[in-house]
Amino acid sequence: MRLIGLTGNIASGKSTVARLLAERGAVVVDADRLAREVVRPGTPALERIAERFGEEMLAPDGTLDRAALRGHVFADGGELEALNEIVHPEVERLRELRVAQARAGGARVVVCDIPLLFEKHLADRFDAIVLVDAPRPLRLERLVRDRGLYEAEAMDMIAAQMPAELKRARSDYVIDNTGSLGDLARRVDDVWRALAGDAARAARAPRSAAGAAT
Repeated sequence: MRLIGLTGNIASGKSTVARLLAERGAVVVDADRLAREVVRPGTPALERIAERFGEEMLAPDGTLDRAALRGHVFADGGELEALNEIVHPEVERLRELRVAQARAGGARVVVCDIPLLFEKHLADRFDAIVLVDAPRPLRLERLVRDRGLYEAEAMDMIAAQMPAELKRARSDYVIDNTGSLGDLARRVDDVWRALAGDAARAARAPRSAAGAAT
């Protein structure tokens, strides 16, 4: 099995690439979905968030008020780090479980969609890294237009992540998302062919080694 790390700064189009890879046969483990799962009502992580940041971070129905929390932590790097220290260990635990399940199920390519892959020093855990990128002004435009954020809030979110230029140098594949969905799909096709080819070669290697030994 080939374990792939998929990352990209906010509004780069990473989630769309994850969906396209899933359509082509990858098993995708989405860190954002895991992060939502670990802060459901009644979870230890949600209780710690309320203790650390205040009960005002909870909606009236007891769920996490994501807008309130986002507005609080992205304006302060220390507060964002405190939130990450609560959530990320739980996300990592669930991710390892999902990867183990995929391996047991015979998956050839497992893609872990992780926004903060480089920031959390996780790159060495993967066989290859795929980065989705787009120019900063375009990502800012997408955040304001598509997510309804104020420009200042969007800029804070962009500034909280490592610059994409540093990530490009450490990635095995870079998918530039500056055009149409069709353009993006064609770029994903190219990367998928390479990943699937690597997985096929890796799957043949043990049998070849066994044949040589006999």
